[in-house]
Amino acid sequence: MENKLNLKELTRDRFIIFDGGMGTELQARGLKTGETPELLNFTAPEVIKSVHLDYLKSGSDIITANTFGANRYKLEGCGKSVEEVILAGVQVAKTAVAESERNAFVAQDIGPVGQLLEPTGTLTFEEAYDIFKEQVVAGVKAGSDLFIIETMTDLYELKAALLAVKENSDLPVICSMTYEENQRTFTGVPVEAEAILCEALGADAVGINCSLGPKELMPVVEKLCNATTLPVIVMPNAGLPDPETGRFTITAEEFAIYTEQMIQYGVSIFGGCCGTTPEFIRAVAEKLEGKKPVARSVKKQSYVCSSTRVCCVDQPRIIGERINPTGKKLFKEALKNDDINYILNQAIEQVNAGADILDVNVGLPEIDEKAMMVKVVKSIQSVTDTPLQIDSTNREVIEAALRIYNGKAIVNSVNGEEESLEKILPIVKKYGAAVVGLTLDNNGIPKKAEERVAIAKRIIDRAEAIGIAREDIYIDCLTLTASAEQEAVKETLKAVRMVKEQYGVKTVLGVSNISFGLPNRELLNHIFLSLALENGLDLPIINPNIEAMTGTVRAFKLLHNIDVNSAQYIAAYSDMTAQKPVQKAENITLEYAIDNGLKEAAANITRQ
Repeated sequence: MENKLNLKELTRDRFIIFDGGMGTELQARGLKTGETPELLNFTAPEVIKSVHLDYLKSGSDIITANTFGANRYKLEGCGKSVEEVILAGVQVAKTAVAESERNAFVAQDIGPVGQLLEPTGTLTFEEAYDIFKEQVVAGVKAGSDLFIIETMTDLYELKAALLAVKENSDLPVICSMTYEENQRTFTGVPVEAEAILCEALGADAVGINCSLGPKELMPVVEKLCNATTLPVIVMPNAGLPDPETGRFTITAEEFAIYTEQMIQYGVSIFGGCCGTTPEFIRAVAEKLEGKKPVARSVKKQSYVCSSTRVCCVDQPRIIGERINPTGKKLFKEALKNDDINYILNQAIEQVNAGADILDVNVGLPEIDEKAMMVKVVKSIQSVTDTPLQIDSTNREVIEAALRIYNGKAIVNSVNGEEESLEKILPIVKKYGAAVVGLTLDNNGIPKKAEERVAIAKRIIDRAEAIGIAREDIYIDCLTLTASAEQEAVKETLKAVRMVKEQYGVKTVLGVSNISFGLPNRELLNHIFLSLALENGLDLPIINPNIEAMTGTVRAFKLLHNIDVNSAQYIAAYSDMTAQKPVQKAENITLEYAIDNGLKEAAANITRQ
């Protein structure tokens, strides 16, 4: 193996072999129940080294230091600091590599903190980040070659750990989550969300470990390989434990046979987790000898996600516009009065009405926009898993929101002005978000479609130049008011069509702008929406509570054969009486508050 560790380059021509289980090996060597494994780095370093040496002799290219639980929460009261434990663990592993005379690397192992993050638990994202940062800084000082963040079940915790690595080191990082038989993690994360987040934040490889055996993991592995361009690592358990004896059920040879079958999906890094031994790793290494990884051809898609829901913009998707103070007196009052319940109800109403993504804008001169944006994003994500669009022109507000957002968001927006491009695009790139580009610049909004398309090209070129993928660039050709600039309507539609045809990016429009100042606005809005969809609009920003608008999108997808077998349309309209009622904030019932997670509203109602 080369001395420079570049996982993507290495896995083009060869497989990389990790080690197997550490805990089960230590138990076989006398570790007692309740003992802290990481303290053996001090009390029994020769035992730890023997485990490493056995794996190295079995063919491991990378071994994991005995640091899985080396964080301040799990080590509290043990008499050793995080830095001391990690330094000892990495040094033992490095010594084993030197003694083996094998050209292998040492990965610092980072496992879950051991506490649940908000909103499920009490640990804040910022606190989790600080815990992981301490581990990363110690690992860099200790001389780790790379990091592996593994056995994660919460995407939020994975994000905190990954950011800690990226912001405090320049070492490679592998991310791995653990999945149940329902193909989701314990907290409900689908493997596609893991892939999207890890790719967005710049992980070097992504994968699956623990929980299940290789046979049971096959469907999850296939999904992961189809969802990412990153190298994929799989480290299964030694089958499923026997319910009576607790022993793992498959042999090393069976394990190797199953892992070999994963080659077809594009897996290029193999290892083992609970119950696997050096014998298992040897069997895998022998099975892979002389074989090469299969090149994957992953279809590039435009994705946004929360921790538990993935939204692919492969068809028209509705962005709900109601969480925005512009022209909304009650919403402005809610922001001034810190009435989060009102805002949350706006979110729930729109999701129930059919919104795929929620736009979140809390810009108001009278309030602290940054603090309110963070509070609102966290609060919305506690009651709905619908992906969000962060709507602000303030760099600090955008970064604060993207940092604590659980998933991959959209940023609305950047424009063709140099200041906007310089300030906003680097933040979008850092956090791996998608971005809306507005076709305006210092001269305002051009009247002609060709001029708007020229600005779109400028935005696309600048975004791609700093590494933002084209599928993450959405262009808003801007809807002008028909009452004031009637001739501009056709120019907007023409610009949407030209942007789609010439650059293949996704398109966005704030639809309701078209009807300001005119009577019967609903009629104009839904006709304009129909025309825009026909010209290539992907993401209409609308009020989904208005049935004529939501219905237009549903009907368009049916009539264009996007809604196969009319499934979505039928589900929405087959039983009109069964649709979820929209409840205004002032009329919320206790049942509605409980069903939708509105804690403060439920408490207020019970006190009345």
